[in-house]
Amino acid sequence: MMTAEHGDLCEGSEASYCLNGGTCYRIPTVSSLTCVCKPGYKGSRCEELQLLSSSSNDDEKGLIAVMVILVLLILIVLAVVIYCACKFRRKKDIHTNRV
Repeated sequence: MMTAEHGDLCEGSEASYCLNGGTCYRIPTVSSLTCVCKPGYKGSRCEELQLLSSSSNDDEKGLIAVMVILVLLILIVLAVVIYCACKFRRKKDIHTNRV
């Protein structure tokens, strides 16, 4: 029997325990079978197709959304400051012209 870091390589009928081309190993200390799956598969017997993750794409979309929101908030604050400054200046001009 070949030995690997995962245990002893399965033989005979146990060799077909893993699905989708996974490699079966027998763990001698607990007398159980385990699978090392090929890329694209997961699960205890490599029975699940692992879809490509789009989490990095989602992260980029989230970052762009946060940046757009921050820019909009900055523009709103700037508009309010300009409005208040103009209103204060008009009020000051009206009081200066009366005197």
